[in-house]
Amino acid sequence: MVDLKILRLAHNKTLPEYKTDGASGMDLSAAIKEPIILNSLERCLVPTGIKIELPKGYEAQIRARSGLSIKHGITLINAIGTVDSDYRGEICVPVVNLSNETYTILPEERIAQMVICKVEQANIVVTEELAESERGIGGFGSTGSI
Repeated sequence: MVDLKILRLAHNKTLPEYKTDGASGMDLSAAIKEPIILNSLERCLVPTGIKIELPKGYEAQIRARSGLSIKHGITLINAIGTVDSDYRGEICVPVVNLSNETYTILPEERIAQMVICKVEQANIVVTEELAESERGIGGFGSTGSI
């Protein structure tokens, strides 16, 4: 287990929280005073009211909440957001409404989840050739659909 230091900002009322013992992601809540109305295909940046400090070699992945996605079409603009270990600003969530209906984000509503992951930086090695593989240069869809 890794320690995650959290700095609460003045507008934060809800800390990130794992909702079950087996949860890999902790819920992030909207640290807003007034509701945000998102029209169809509209996007906005929702503050969470927290800053974090991760140890080097870790990242925080910000992911959509599956319930908001399937029930209301609310997801993240960038699919999965990355918070690097050296970032010290407020965690904000870029959401988009992909539904045909207006959606209202309420103060303290759980809007995303944050997963802490170990990462490694690569040592770049320039080469003249790559090893052969079974897949080769087969791209999108090359492995079939079933």
